[in-house]
Amino acid sequence: MKIVAIVLLLISAFLSIKHGWDAFQPANAEQAKMLSALGLSKTIMPYMGVWSIAVGVLLFFPQTFFVANVLNAVTIVLIMALSLRAGNSSIALMEIPFLSLPLLLIWLKYPFKG
Repeated sequence: MKIVAIVLLLISAFLSIKHGWDAFQPANAEQAKMLSALGLSKTIMPYMGVWSIAVGVLLFFPQTFFVANVLNAVTIVLIMALSLRAGNSSIALMEIPFLSLPLLLIWLKYPFKG
């Protein structure tokens, strides 16, 4: 189980940091359309990027592991709620596996402790 937890931790941290980094890149037409559909402006993207990178880094520390996973889950639920409010249920459904990742990591606990 410890190996599974380590692999899932690395995947979760990678995805958080990658999505955070991507927030600083210029949005293509499809991304801009999705942002406007969710009711988000381009000016909020750098803040979301910093948030996502911070969560990805916090996953590696035992003191912040739980909080980072909760923040990650809250962010995913926020995206799901915004997409449902916009009437785009496909985005909300697509986020379900990503929501299960931080919840599974909380259940498996921090893998690098004793």
